[in-house]
Amino acid sequence: MKKLFTTVMLTLALTSTMAQQTVQQSADYVPTKENLEARKHFQDEKFGIFLHWGLYAMLATGEWTMHNADLNYKEYAKLAGGFYPSRFNAKEWVEQIKASGAKYICFTTRHHEGFSMFDTKYSDYNVVKATPFKRDIVKELADECHRQGIDIHFYYSHIDWQREDAPLGRTGHGTGRPKDKQNWKSYYKFMNNQLTELLTNYGKVGAIWFDGWWDQDINPSFDWQLPEQYALIHSLQPACLIGNNHHVTPFPGEDFQMFERDLPGENSAGLSGQSISQLPLETCETMNGMWGYKITDQNYKSTHTLIQYLVKAAGKNANLLMNIGPQPDGCLPAVAVERLKEMGDWMKVYGETIYGTRGGFVAPHDWGVTTQKDNRLFVHILNLQDKVLYLPTGNKQMKKAVDFVSRKAVKMQKCQGGVILTLDAVPTAVDQVIEIGFIQ
Repeated sequence: MKKLFTTVMLTLALTSTMAQQTVQQSADYVPTKENLEARKHFQDEKFGIFLHWGLYAMLATGEWTMHNADLNYKEYAKLAGGFYPSRFNAKEWVEQIKASGAKYICFTTRHHEGFSMFDTKYSDYNVVKATPFKRDIVKELADECHRQGIDIHFYYSHIDWQREDAPLGRTGHGTGRPKDKQNWKSYYKFMNNQLTELLTNYGKVGAIWFDGWWDQDINPSFDWQLPEQYALIHSLQPACLIGNNHHVTPFPGEDFQMFERDLPGENSAGLSGQSISQLPLETCETMNGMWGYKITDQNYKSTHTLIQYLVKAAGKNANLLMNIGPQPDGCLPAVAVERLKEMGDWMKVYGETIYGTRGGFVAPHDWGVTTQKDNRLFVHILNLQDKVLYLPTGNKQMKKAVDFVSRKAVKMQKCQGGVILTLDAVPTAVDQVIEIGFIQ
């Protein structure tokens, strides 16, 4: 235990050193008007779908299989020769995702395995040149998103377990890459060239979602040169938001803050202990257990759980980015499609209490959360074992309370420090929403 504590403290210290370096280098970032407007738009959307798809789907054991199983990088690359997702249909994907009420899609353009899911001229190890499929998946998906009016975000990994010039961090040591061929200057140029392609050839991009900064936390002096990379992105598309899944407080140059597998302020997964910034917030979570497709992982969360997680995220002023791992044949799993439809059915009724809202002035509690829009407070009752609910509304003047759906009046009594709602019965719905008008 003492050894574990020492290791954890050392990692935290090294991570802090790396973070301080980045902050010092990019403290002069000033977002443009377009960027600030894009941030508000992002906050208003509230719900997105994450798609983890790459060669790893063929092995059906998750996106980290190359690292977890110590697969040789040259042997792993042979998977590309058999990648032929014959049932992939971007139009169908976007329709199924839009049916959930999601407003944006974040797609893995290149994950840690190093395989590019788009037609890049800076590496032949991509879906067009290295596979018999020979179709630019990112292009088809981005074009379809633009046609159907849903935003597209691009996930991009800073890690590459395939390229010989990529710096070795704490992962991917068992893939057989030669240690004497690392070349940061070459690899950094490669990444920036690919980012330029993604932000030039695929239309409007809502956000770049970085991952992998933490891979160098064992090397505190390592410099990812993020300020220059962020500046490149903002120069190409000023409204494109930048987020980085580094698990620390955001650096200047970033436009939203993300939390992995936890809501802001929570840290049950051990990845989200960072402080909460004033930037737009997003929490990412898996619909089942894995990010990439895993054939044995059928432990999908119930629709009830997914809806309540979305509501809790909104109550904590955050978006929810819910992940699905597409199958190797190019289809979204049937269970996932079913969950999307069921979430969409709920959003058709209650979307007004989620979209365009911010976390309510009544803080989250065991019974649920609140969201608000203008002078309307939405009380989301998720887990109340009583008919009576006290709301600490302070000095705000609360007006009439009604059930959001039926518009039936709900008894509301003023008391010291707030109001008391009296319901007709103990709530049993996935989310009973009470709307209360108020005066600031």
